[in-house]
Amino acid sequence: MTAAWLRVDLRRRWRSLLVLALLVAVAAATVMTALAGARRGETAVDRLVQRTLPATAVVLPNSAGFDWDPVRRLPSVEALAVWPLGQVEVAGSTGDPDTWVMDEAALRDIERPVVLDGRLPDPDRLDEAVVTAAWPDAQGSGVGDSIDVRLLSPEAVDLYHLEQAEPEVATGPRLDVTIVGVVRSPWFSDAPDGAGGVVLSPAVLAAYPESFYGAQNTARSNALVRLAPGPGATERFAGELAAATGRSDIDVWDLGEVIHARQRDLTAFEAAGLRVFALVAAAAAVVLVGQAVARNTAATVNDLRVLQALGLTPGQALRVAVTGPALAATAGALLAVAGAVVASRWFPIGAAAPAEPDPGFDADSVVLGAGLVLTPALVTLGAVLSAAAALRAADSAAPGRRSVVATAAARAGLPVAAVVGARFALEPGRGRRALPVRPALAGAVFGVLGVIAAFTFSDGVDDVAAHPERLGVVHDLTLYVGLDGQDGEDVLPAARELFTAVAGVDGVRGVNDTRSAVAETGARPLAVLTSDPVGEPLDVVVTEGRRPEAAGEIMLGPDSARQLDAGVGDTIELTGTAGQDGLTVVGVGLMPELSHNRYTDGGLVTAATYDGLFDGFRFHAGFVDLEPGVTLDDIGQELAEAAATVPGGENVAPEPVEPPSPVAELASIRELPVILAAFLAVLALGAVGHALATAVRRRRHEMAVLRAVGMTRPQSRAVVATQASVLALAGLVAGVPLGVALGRVVWRYVAETTPLFYVPPVAATALALVVPAALVAANLLAAWPSHRAASMRVGSVLRAE
Repeated sequence: MTAAWLRVDLRRRWRSLLVLALLVAVAAATVMTALAGARRGETAVDRLVQRTLPATAVVLPNSAGFDWDPVRRLPSVEALAVWPLGQVEVAGSTGDPDTWVMDEAALRDIERPVVLDGRLPDPDRLDEAVVTAAWPDAQGSGVGDSIDVRLLSPEAVDLYHLEQAEPEVATGPRLDVTIVGVVRSPWFSDAPDGAGGVVLSPAVLAAYPESFYGAQNTARSNALVRLAPGPGATERFAGELAAATGRSDIDVWDLGEVIHARQRDLTAFEAAGLRVFALVAAAAAVVLVGQAVARNTAATVNDLRVLQALGLTPGQALRVAVTGPALAATAGALLAVAGAVVASRWFPIGAAAPAEPDPGFDADSVVLGAGLVLTPALVTLGAVLSAAAALRAADSAAPGRRSVVATAAARAGLPVAAVVGARFALEPGRGRRALPVRPALAGAVFGVLGVIAAFTFSDGVDDVAAHPERLGVVHDLTLYVGLDGQDGEDVLPAARELFTAVAGVDGVRGVNDTRSAVAETGARPLAVLTSDPVGEPLDVVVTEGRRPEAAGEIMLGPDSARQLDAGVGDTIELTGTAGQDGLTVVGVGLMPELSHNRYTDGGLVTAATYDGLFDGFRFHAGFVDLEPGVTLDDIGQELAEAAATVPGGENVAPEPVEPPSPVAELASIRELPVILAAFLAVLALGAVGHALATAVRRRRHEMAVLRAVGMTRPQSRAVVATQASVLALAGLVAGVPLGVALGRVVWRYVAETTPLFYVPPVAATALALVVPAALVAANLLAAWPSHRAASMRVGSVLRAE
């Protein structure tokens, strides 16, 4: 019986079954793609780390002539790669790309990269290099192309490091270098929207050492180290380093925390967003595909009523009604698997993309296998339930659920069209004319919720981009006046005079005289900066407690406070180059960034406290805070004239402050909630549109009776318009507050994990536009159903019924 009916049904309904198969394919492919993308992105950093012998830490002595041999011999060091802080220019490049020149350990014993295309350079050849993954698109050259690399002359290197005179052009050796590969590792990677990078062969450093270190060995060098694994590896190495070198001021960055942990947090957030997207897509599939399945099975059940009168049992009717949707779902699941594999070409996304060691197509057997089995099973289950409900509905005489809102509208004496429209929107009805109103209401609520939540989250991202102080950027310009204590104490009076002159320029609120050095804490090095204002002090962002005001006080960055397990009121012991002191933690807040600290780490102290700890500095700079609305272009000439009044001041140029990396990182994940909101909006439109069309069709008898007793065509249109407006208003009433709350909860989570200073976002434009936009969209959806309701042939409908 099933086979016989299926042959007949396929000839009649093959188009509707084909549409059902395509709906299943699109919905299932969307869910599988999102879930597979989440799994792939969440593991990207770990998979890259496992394959690349990554560096554990960066060692930053920043000293000319530093001897790395004792460091190489430390028991915890497995590999070490030195890179000089020299300058390399790639002619014709755009966007300030990264350039790396390291010794022979790099690309071999440490940070051995994944080769995405081509091969690694020959360490004995000067004319070979590899580039990072962003280079081909950003710079327009790839494997097999040549680039013009220009080095500094030894004299220019010495001049720069001795007198801080930056050369305008590279006048040293020129190399015609061929790109032989595209690579990726945790260190040799790309920032969001980066311009790519070039890794030259170690032979370049071996052949031209003076172009990097200078003829007088004046240039500084740093190193990547890979440590023996184990708990506390970085802290153990820092202790060994201090003992071997006799220096406690060497900064050591734990890359597991500085880079890897940060990337893991971002990819975990993106993966969570994709899982939410998959969950919502699955809910949309239940609503939209479920409605198509219900319509198909209900139509089949109605066609089988004659056969039931001739002896077809309910069980046979159920099997017959389910077979077509089950076959369509199976075909759709196969198409969905193929679509998910094709879509994997563009995954992972966001912060996970620069960490993916195997970009391109990917088939996640767990996700695809589960989808291939569950999709037909769920559609078949839905068809069974729909068919059973359709069989029961024919004999059901139970009264339908009444809506409090519609009843109140009737008692208030509202027009007939308004009351009927409210009942169509909120009451399911009964029997064969019953309507599933809850999916439409849920779709409207979730659509509004998603849009408001997405715009609330986006408002938070926009707020951070417009207010960098949320990330601790409380100054506008930086004046670098000293480096590595080369000028000794003589620079302090001249620097103070320079800062005083700059602070007197109209448009400048104040200048912070900032010295920075590294102190030993017993656990790990800590970058210490001075709070020493000329004019108004910087408005440092304090999240707990207060800023330091007296000697013996310190404010810690949130990461440093966590690493040292110190809070407000605790005392920490710091050891500097001039002595040791116990400092009281009076606050936790975001730090102004200098070369060796991020905005989340370091400590801020008064000048008196700093002088008790250090007899010099690693960096010396003035942080210039401008009046609101004033830019460097506005007062650049005045600043130059003020600086020129101080001996040597004409060589100091103000540099605009670059926004911290989280600004670009947040922008890269901004698309997730926007895509989710768009999907939810489509769900809402589909649910409301389907509810309107179904109501006109399934309740045409009620409309015909009302028309027969006097309802006009305009009133018929008003019934459908009212139904659409009620659905939209229901979505607004519940969706707007829930959307604002959800958007703020997600933004607070991002603020705490980034971290940044949390300010509750308010998507004012979205809140102002969502009400008229929702009502207009709902009434546009009602245009065609209302036309059908107004133009129905009353007599024909009543005769058919």
